[in-house]
Amino acid sequence: KTRQFFMIKIEDKTSASVMKAFDKLREYYGSKWNQIFKSITTDNGSEFADLSDLEQVSKTLVYYAHPY
Repeated sequence: KTRQFFMIKIEDKTSASVMKAFDKLREYYGSKWNQIFKSITTDNGSEFADLSDLEQVSKTLVYYAHPY
């Protein structure tokens, strides 16, 4: 467990912008992506709605934090 975080500035708070940022990260890390990003935890914001697509194209699990 690394407990590290990454931040990338996105154009706006849309799910398309978030996916674009993750695509850039996947491109940057290439074949090491699955070793580095075993899971991703986000809040339940609408900008993270399409992260299930990320699970389908990689072995990365996406968890949504509960707000309590």
